[in-house]
Amino acid sequence: MMVGMASEQTRTTTPPPTRTQAAGNPPRTALRAWDRGTWLLVAGIVLAALNLRPAITSLGALLEEVRDGLGMSGSAAGLLTSVPPLCFAVFGVMAPRLARRFGPGAVVCAGMVAITAGLLLRPYAGGTAGFLAASALALMGIAVSNVLMPVIVKRHFPDRVGTMTGLYSMALALGTSAAAAITVPMTEALGGSWQTGLALWAGLAAAAVLPWLPLARDRGTAPGGGRPQGERGPRPAAQAHARVPQPSAAPLRITRSRTAWALAVFFGLQATAAYITMGWMPQIFRDAGVPASTAGLLLAVTMAMGVPLAFVIPRVATRLPRQGPIVLALGGCGLVGYAGLYLAPAGGAWAWALLLGIANCAFPLALTMVGMRARTGAGVAQLSAFAQSTGYLISIPGPLLVGVLYQHSGGWGLPLALMAALMVPQTVVGVLAGRDRTVEEEAAR
Repeated sequence: MMVGMASEQTRTTTPPPTRTQAAGNPPRTALRAWDRGTWLLVAGIVLAALNLRPAITSLGALLEEVRDGLGMSGSAAGLLTSVPPLCFAVFGVMAPRLARRFGPGAVVCAGMVAITAGLLLRPYAGGTAGFLAASALALMGIAVSNVLMPVIVKRHFPDRVGTMTGLYSMALALGTSAAAAITVPMTEALGGSWQTGLALWAGLAAAAVLPWLPLARDRGTAPGGGRPQGERGPRPAAQAHARVPQPSAAPLRITRSRTAWALAVFFGLQATAAYITMGWMPQIFRDAGVPASTAGLLLAVTMAMGVPLAFVIPRVATRLPRQGPIVLALGGCGLVGYAGLYLAPAGGAWAWALLLGIANCAFPLALTMVGMRARTGAGVAQLSAFAQSTGYLISIPGPLLVGVLYQHSGGWGLPLALMAALMVPQTVVGVLAGRDRTVEEEAAR
């Protein structure tokens, strides 16, 4: 993987830049080898991405044990499943302001510290209220890091947005699937205590703090080719060949951009589909007669599909002037997967799990489009905060509504019809968000 990224640095292209390239993907030019600061930043991005979902999926794996251990009511458990998107929406909107004041590196570093503290404290908080508060602390760190990762990629790797977004998305998918797959076996190997099984993930978060400590000094606004601004010496060639315009002092009127709204709705609908999948897909298979252990494995397969595809899709997306064809392909996989779950949930279980795993790769595509639909680092920060905060607000009712429909209808016909119906507007707004334009252009009109 790293060899592939290094080889990108030696390519040269001569055609004039397209509009998409001007928006964040300049033509590749001959670059000198990455320095130590750049590799430290890459390590920080990967470790941060690995920690952006285990707080959620590790809890899902042990939710029954947590409920029994804390005496948690069903309504409190339902609230717990709705806390992640709510925290992402509320805290994510704060990220650009914090980044302007303290620098994005410092905010991500603080986010990793918050994740570590929240994961370490919540198993031993001594009650439902304390568990929810500690979970919210961890989710706050995840929220600000979610928003700032595209900003950091755009700023430090302006000529490799697709590659770095793919690497980040792949690490995020790996962390998601690993926490879902190994939390229960690790808990059993360590004596069966759910507190130990949940607290273990604080160790991975603590490891992510280390590379961000030196990067936290970077408070400047000039884009870099990967070297933190605190380092002295000649500017890397990446800065000479891949400059990004300085952020404007005045914030964009982001709500005037149709592309920003389309991207926010696309982000929200794909998040809705992802949370429904993570929360309900094992139950769909179990109700169809699939053993519980196999149902959990099917979910892990769905999540694991994001590991290779999250690296490939952003690289392909940045080479296209419009991302609509990718949106259509992902939407088609989702519709076929939902139809299969309705018609033959047990007979074609592995095929449906694979197709829904492909459909869930709308997430790395959305992150890539955030980096492509704005020209400047400041524009990416605003667009990322707006799209993710608005999108996560949109996603909150979906999993709850599926649960209500399932309870009142006694089957999965209506919930699956809802999931398939939501895939249609997701595809439409995704095509609109994938058009070759920038939010700066639209906000200025």
